[in-house]
Amino acid sequence: MEIKAYAKINLALDVLGTRPNGYHDVRMIMQSVNIYDELTIDISNTPGTISLICDNDELNDIENNLIYKAAKLILNESKNNTGLSITLKKNIPMAAGMAGGSADAAATLVGINKLLNIGMSNMQLRDLAVTLGADIPFCIEGGTYLSEGIGEILTKLPNAPECFLCIAKPDINVSTKYVYEHLILDDNTVHPNVDAMIESINNHNQAAVSAALGNILETVTQVKYPIISKMKETMIANGAANALMSGSGPTVFGIYANEKDACNALEALRKQYDFKQGFVTTLSNFGVSIV
Repeated sequence: MEIKAYAKINLALDVLGTRPNGYHDVRMIMQSVNIYDELTIDISNTPGTISLICDNDELNDIENNLIYKAAKLILNESKNNTGLSITLKKNIPMAAGMAGGSADAAATLVGINKLLNIGMSNMQLRDLAVTLGADIPFCIEGGTYLSEGIGEILTKLPNAPECFLCIAKPDINVSTKYVYEHLILDDNTVHPNVDAMIESINNHNQAAVSAALGNILETVTQVKYPIISKMKETMIANGAANALMSGSGPTVFGIYANEKDACNALEALRKQYDFKQGFVTTLSNFGVSIV
């Protein structure tokens, strides 16, 4: 079985507070994009085993890989002893604020459920998924969602207005733990207007969507890594309606009315900054697709 696992960006991301267990209450708009990892899942001849081969050596620590953990979880939950061989072609930038690992875990759960006829509903898969990571339930569904709680409470929104995206990941690694630990939430904190984003999406108003972009985590990541602000400025100078950091960063995206402008912006970014991973793409209305 061949499966595509789609990346996400955040059109709006707010943090409301911290729970006693250290988790953060969030309110954010999650949006899938047409950048995807490719998984192939085969039934192996060795019952009870899970093998994983990845084209990126950084991900070959099998037992700490979310794909392996997701496969083991659904097999244990369904009391299924089938052996599996999984291969991964990695396209989504890693440690980028684009939920690459979560997308792979979501695709693994959906794929194994289908391949082995386990028969779980998406809601059952989501209940399993949240034990591995708060973004994984959204990645199972994909499209445009309001995400609340720690990320597991999902409300479907209309599909966001179509646009082109220029997406670029500077060659830095951002610790999500560091970002949340240094986030200041007090009476002076300026929060993104998530309600304005929801209204803009409901009205299918792309200009209003662009205007409502906001990410509270920029207050930490942009200060530590000024290149994020500079790349956003370059995107806007080259025709973006607006630009934003996704998740805890460092990936930045700009919203464009046409593909040519998005391509020109990516070219301008490459001339000014040294980075490896850049894309021109569109929005996706799903998180996992079986080829």
